[in-house]
Amino acid sequence: MKPAAPAPHRLPHLPFLQGLLPFNAAQLPHDIIAGITLAALGIPEVMGYTKIAGTPTVTGLYTILLPLVAFAVFGASRQLVVAADSATAAILAGTLTAVAALGSKDYVALTSTVALTVAAMLVIARAFRLGFLADFLSRSALIGFLTGVGIQVAGGELAGLIGLARQGHGPLMQIASALQRVAQANLPTTMLSIAVLVVIIGCKRFVPRAPGALIAVIGSIVASGVFNFAGHGIAVTGEVPGGLPSLFLPPLHMGEINQILITAASCFIVIIAQSAATARAYANRYNERGDDNADIIGLAAANAAAAFTGTFVVNGSPTKTEMLDDAGGRTQVAHLTTAAIVLLVLLFLTRPLSLLPAAVLSAIVFMIGVKLIDVKGMIELYRMQKDELVVALLTAGVVVFVDVMHGILAAVVLSLIAHARHSYRLRTRVLTRGPGDSWIARHVEPDLLAAPGIVVYRFEADLFYANTGRFTEEVLKLVNEASPGLRWVVIDASEISNIDYTAGKTLIQLGGELDKHGVGIAAVALPSGVRHEIERYKALRVSGVHREVFATVDAAIEALRDISPSTSSTSQDAKPQ
Repeated sequence: MKPAAPAPHRLPHLPFLQGLLPFNAAQLPHDIIAGITLAALGIPEVMGYTKIAGTPTVTGLYTILLPLVAFAVFGASRQLVVAADSATAAILAGTLTAVAALGSKDYVALTSTVALTVAAMLVIARAFRLGFLADFLSRSALIGFLTGVGIQVAGGELAGLIGLARQGHGPLMQIASALQRVAQANLPTTMLSIAVLVVIIGCKRFVPRAPGALIAVIGSIVASGVFNFAGHGIAVTGEVPGGLPSLFLPPLHMGEINQILITAASCFIVIIAQSAATARAYANRYNERGDDNADIIGLAAANAAAAFTGTFVVNGSPTKTEMLDDAGGRTQVAHLTTAAIVLLVLLFLTRPLSLLPAAVLSAIVFMIGVKLIDVKGMIELYRMQKDELVVALLTAGVVVFVDVMHGILAAVVLSLIAHARHSYRLRTRVLTRGPGDSWIARHVEPDLLAAPGIVVYRFEADLFYANTGRFTEEVLKLVNEASPGLRWVVIDASEISNIDYTAGKTLIQLGGELDKHGVGIAAVALPSGVRHEIERYKALRVSGVHREVFATVDAAIEALRDISPSTSSTSQDAKPQ
């Protein structure tokens, strides 16, 4: 964990400026330097994202102008950088091409409409306090999703690295197409791409703090102007409009409303999950309190600013947030510094950008894609949680072989299935006495008793319709295979926080089944757990049968040790439980 800057107390009554206030004068120089560093590293990156999104190069700069300012004013996180992101850019390119040609005027207008729609969805999410939705995209699914996006992004740039047009649908076809046409490669473009990759990788390997992408961009622009790259067959970016972006309301495009809503919903899920995960990580790093719902308002404002300035969806960016944090940025002052530098670039430096070779952007985007392929995360999943590795691989496969939108749906569905599977294939135990009168949890087997004639069965998950079958099966197995026979089954429900309707009915039916065997049933449940639910279902309160809910296992054993269900029913059942 990095040493935290002094963390002043927030002003909880303010609904905005939480990322800026209270102001820390000692931190100001560090934030300004970090903002300059972020601009140096981020400008080439967001220009590269426009190749993924299929929009003009200048729109990448727009994503780190007003959207950065909007989140700084309305967001809560002091570290989160909100700007163009590869995942949401890939979603745009993977879905909107169904209704408009990539890079066309209609397509660019649609990207702004999607950004405005995402802003509206985020406002609705905040109104209903839906920040918890971030929890429905598991870390393993997110690793798989971003890996799939990385393969898609990197594969799509192979042709551009050798000076050829992209051909084929999907990353595998694009990779195959590029390899088949290697003989047609433009040699000067290929050599330039190799040089850029060497600079970026070399800086990362030997001088990690050096902005390799920025060095490659500046160097290639200078070389393009001096040696006239365009005249030697090396494609360049071309004219980049200067000045401030125009403010306008994106057209509604009612004819494409279904595709807009689908695209916006896919972006919305990624933004909610990725932004919250990133903001939480950095808040935890510096012992600050995060606020997902307040950040949602900041994200909504940032996307509205993107829409009104003619650019595409913005998202909480893990890579840019790490860039800023590594440079010493601790508050949104750094983000405002970055926005100020971008403003200067738009006003005075767009002409040099027109000389930027297209292959340089292809190389930068290719490296972005490679960085997203989370081999380390996959290896960690293999070592620590193989079932979640399957979730990650399936999610990545859907992104690569189908498309990004279905990859998002697969990520959410697989996350929910993994959770349900965990709850279904839970751990159950029986408790026996150990040294010093302590309780030892053992695998469920017959004749492991807590006291003579008493078995304590612990169920370590919420009891719901999918796992009630296992619950009933194991309890009855303990009763039927016990030798000698049992007098009591004590259900340790201290780790159960919810019982649904099916489970409540199952408890009642199980009680009746145990009655036929002459075996009593009792439970251990805390008031903060499911005690009220057990009593509401009257699962342990049946006329003529002794059943109780105890606060601890020890209390249950002490009360039941010397009594049997049949002899104690008349004296105990009249008491309210």
